[in-house]
This record gives sequence, structure tokens and C-alpha cells, in this order.
Amino acid sequence: MRGRSRWARRSGRRAPAPGTHHWRRDLVELAGLFTAVAVADAIAKTVVNGPRGPVMLLASAVALLVTAAVHCWWARRHPHAPPPADTGPAAGTAGDLAAASQGAPGATTLWRMRTTVRDEPGSLAQLCGALAQRKVDILSLQTHPLAEGTVDEFLLRAPEGLAAATLTRTVAGAGGSSTWVERADTHDLVDAPTRVLGLATRTALDPAELPLALRQLLGRCTIRSVPAARAQADGRAVPVEGVLDGTMLRLRAPGDGVVTIERPHLAFTPTEFARARALVELDSRLGARLPRTRHVMTLDRGEAVTVQRADADDLAEARALHERCSPETLARRYHGPVRDADRYLDHLLSPRFGRTLAARDAEGRIVALGHLLWDGDETEIALLVEDAWQRRGIGGELLGRLVAMAVEAGGESVYAVTQASNTAMVAAMRGLGLPLDYQIEEGTLVITARLDVTPVCSRPAYDLRPGSARSGR
Repeated sequence: MRGRSRWARRSGRRAPAPGTHHWRRDLVELAGLFTAVAVADAIAKTVVNGPRGPVMLLASAVALLVTAAVHCWWARRHPHAPPPADTGPAAGTAGDLAAASQGAPGATTLWRMRTTVRDEPGSLAQLCGALAQRKVDILSLQTHPLAEGTVDEFLLRAPEGLAAATLTRTVAGAGGSSTWVERADTHDLVDAPTRVLGLATRTALDPAELPLALRQLLGRCTIRSVPAARAQADGRAVPVEGVLDGTMLRLRAPGDGVVTIERPHLAFTPTEFARARALVELDSRLGARLPRTRHVMTLDRGEAVTVQRADADDLAEARALHERCSPETLARRYHGPVRDADRYLDHLLSPRFGRTLAARDAEGRIVALGHLLWDGDETEIALLVEDAWQRRGIGGELLGRLVAMAVEAGGESVYAVTQASNTAMVAAMRGLGLPLDYQIEEGTLVITARLDVTPVCSRPAYDLRPGSARSGR
């Protein structure tokens, strides 16, 4: 209708209304009909009355058959019919892109799959053909060459009803071996170079990001850092180029320490080893660094306390905090002899093992420490608050910020180990508004908080970006 109105405006004529009957069209049709009848009658009389009427009829039939045959041959060689409006290539492409961007909830499932194929021409094509028969869409592909064969890592979109076991059998039937499949999410849609550059940027900004970056780079794995002295004593020192040993990587860390990465369910490839080694080397070359973002909070009596990251440079002030704390406070924190408390600080303040937040008073003294420690696949959380500053909200503030860091790092839960009589720590954990699990063994209480749910409490949001600051009670 829009095109018809535009034609009427351009021609200066009034567009006819839909369904209008025109007598001129009918007159033309009747004239054509009468003309056709007259021509047919003349041809019939000529053929019948002529001396070679049957020959002319037979020649006409042959001419019609030849014309029909030529037309069919030409139509097959030169198709010119337009495609249907709803099934054209453009429409199909647009639909696929829309489904890819929206994820088609409830219709498809994202999978990460890794399999080993023969290093022969056509082996990958055979595998892709088998996946196509199952209506599995390949979104991305990475190849990891080996001495024998090639490890192919896929990101797949499969029908929702397709089980992982069926997918594994399909790949095995197409020549794949040592197949490993797990669920993926939309974050895996980022291409590998972009993801690696993002992890390198995070590591460059904060050394505490190195274990997290390695875990995101290599998938589900256990990462441990061993100091240089302990590595030498245990005979676990590694050469500069590192060691690749099946399901274990050992890399040289800063200060001749060792970073050990284990993934028992899946062997590492040389490509993964090279990526991990490059990330650790980047961290070593950049040296000591720490974001110095400050957050100011106001306590109930009006005092201002500054919360910021701490590292090994704050070791002397952390020891001074120990000296001001009572033996009971230190015992609740370290669950052991109080005289040995200082020896834990070297480990706790190192960014290789986690993150530490320090609360400072107006004079710059550290009055509280909060630790977020990477414990293999788990994350531990711990607090120490000077006696004179307890029960004033500092512990809850540090705990909330540490939990926010754990969420940002992709952790699923955090746990705190304390004494069953430590009601302040229990209250601080309950103040998070997260589901908690309590386990008590011989007077030791382990509280685990799940992080995959939205907190029900009305705590302030914690903005962890550099240069930002929030205040709250």
C-alpha cells in the first residue's frame, strides 16, 4: 500500500481503491477471446479443405513437441524463478544470527568438547559431518598439535535433548578419541585471542590475579604456589623453561618459586603449556605491584577508617597489629600457639596466595586485616580485628568486600574456619545474607557461604574498580 500511494503521488493520478471493477479490462478480454476463435476457425478450414491437411497437422504436432522439449531443457539450465520470500538466504542468515545472539533459551545447549583426531586429511571433515547429522552447530574451534594426532577443542551449540553421552558416542564413531565434554556458558563465546589478552591485562594490573587467570585459561584445575626455599628443600625446583608432565604443569615463579598446576581429568597440551608459561613470565617480568585503591568508611562514633589492599611491604605494620592484639584474639584467628602467629604473615600477605585488605585508622596504623586465600579449588576467608576496634562494623565491612572479590573472581563459595565460640565471626557471616553451611568438629567451626545466589540483605554495593570509593557503616 505504501508503494501504491507513492506511485499515485508521482503520477498525479488517484490510486484506485482495492476491489474496484473496470469495464475496459472486460472489453479487452472479450475482444481477445473473439479474435482467438476467429483465427482458430480460419486455420481449421484451411487444414480441412487444403490438399495436405493431415501433413500440416502432423508437422504442427511435431513442432509443438520440439518446442516443449527445448523449453524444458532451457528451464533446467537457466532457472529464473525467484526464491520464496520467507526462505531466502538473507532471511535464513538473519534468523541464525538472531538465534545465536539470543541463545534460543530452552532450545539449545552450549557444550565445550575436546577430542583427539588423527592427523590425516579428511579426519576433521568426518568429525564435523557426524556432528552436523546430530544438528550440532560448531561455534568455535581451536587446534592443539601433538606428536601423534591433533587435539581439537570445540565450542558447540547442540539441541537441548542431546545428552553428553550421545555426543561422545557420535564423536567416537567419527574417529575421535579421549573425548571430554562439559557444559559451557555465554562467556565461552569470546574468541581465544581476546580471552587471553584480557587475562594478561588482569594479571598485569594485579599479581593476585595470576592464579585466577591460569584457572580461567586452563579450565577446572588446582593451582599451588611453593616458595623458593621450600621448593629447594623438597627437591621440586624446576628449570627456567618449566616442566610439562601429562596432567601437571610446573612453572618457575618470581623469586625462584614454583607454580604447580594439576588437572587430573585431562592432560595438558604443549599449546596450553606455552600459554601458561607466557602468563607466568609476564607476571615475573612486571615485578611487585599492587593497586592502591582506597575506600573510606565511617564508623558509628564518627571515626573514618580507610580500607585498601596490603602486601608484603606492610609486613612490619601487620606484626605491630599482632603485638597490640590479645592472646585470645590471636588464638581465635590462627587456631594454634600464639607465639607462632607472626610466621603466617609472609604467606598471608603474598599476592601469590590470595588478596589481603587492611583497615587503617586516621593515623595510618593497621587495625584490621582480611584475607582471601586461594586454597586449590576452594577459597578461604579470614579476619583479624584489633581488640579496641572490635564490634564496630569493621569485620563486616572487610568480609563484604572480600566476598565481592571472590564473586568477581568467579568463585562458587567461600569458607571460614574459626572457633565455635567466636560469635562475632558467625554474626559477620550471617550478615552477608547468603546461604550458609555449618560444620563443627572438635570445637572448630567451618562456615561455608554459597556465592551463586543473590544476597538477601541490604548491604551496600562494593565497587572494586580502581579509583572508586564508597563509604558506609
